[in-house]
Amino acid sequence: MSSDGMDAAAWDERYGAGGRVWTTLPNVWAVETLSELAPGTALDLGTGEGRHALWLAGLGWDVTAVDFSVAALRTARAVQSADAPGTTAHIDWVHADLLTYAPEPRSKDAVLLMYIHLPAAERRALVQSAARALAPGGTLLVVGHDLTNPAEGAGGPSDTTVLFTAQDVAADLAGEPGIVVRLAQRRPRDVEGAPRPALDAVVVAERSV
Repeated sequence: MSSDGMDAAAWDERYGAGGRVWTTLPNVWAVETLSELAPGTALDLGTGEGRHALWLAGLGWDVTAVDFSVAALRTARAVQSADAPGTTAHIDWVHADLLTYAPEPRSKDAVLLMYIHLPAAERRALVQSAARALAPGGTLLVVGHDLTNPAEGAGGPSDTTVLFTAQDVAADLAGEPGIVVRLAQRRPRDVEGAPRPALDAVVVAERSV
C-alpha cells in the first residue's frame, strides 16, 4: 500500500527498530465478536505482528495472515516460534499488499480488518474484497479509529482523510450480495495511560448465503 501513512518501507523501519510496536493481547472487539464462534478458517488482513492470527490459531482456527511489511511478519514468526510453537501448522504468513491481494471468494469463516486506514476509495475496495472472501455464515469484523477520534478520543492517526465511521463501512458493504451488517457503531475503548478513551468505528457483518 502506498497511500499516506501506509508505506511498506516506513512500516519495515518501524517494526525493525526493536521491541514490539503493538500489544500482544487481542483487541477487545475481536474478542467480543469472535471468541465464541466455532473455529474454522480465518483471514487476518494487515496482521502486523500477528497478535490476532496467533490468538485465533490458539483457539483452533486455521489462519491466513497477510501483511505488506517483511519486518512485521518476521516479528510475528519469531513470537510464534518462542511463545506459540503449537500454532505453526495453523497459520500461513503471507507477504502481500492488501490493495492487490485477492483472497479466494467465499472461502473464510472469519475475516478481520483491524485498524487499516486508507483513503475512502481504497478502503471501500478493500472492505468489499474482504466481504467477498466470506463463506456462507462467515463473519467480517472491521475496526478502525473513528473519524471523531483525533478531536475527541486518544491515539491513532490524526489525518482525517484516512479515518472513517462505522456508517461509512456499512455503506461500503451495502451493495454486496448476501452481506448483512449486524452492527455498526462508534465505541469507546479504554487506553492505558490516556486521559480519555479512544473512539473506534466497529462493524460486524455476516454472509447470509
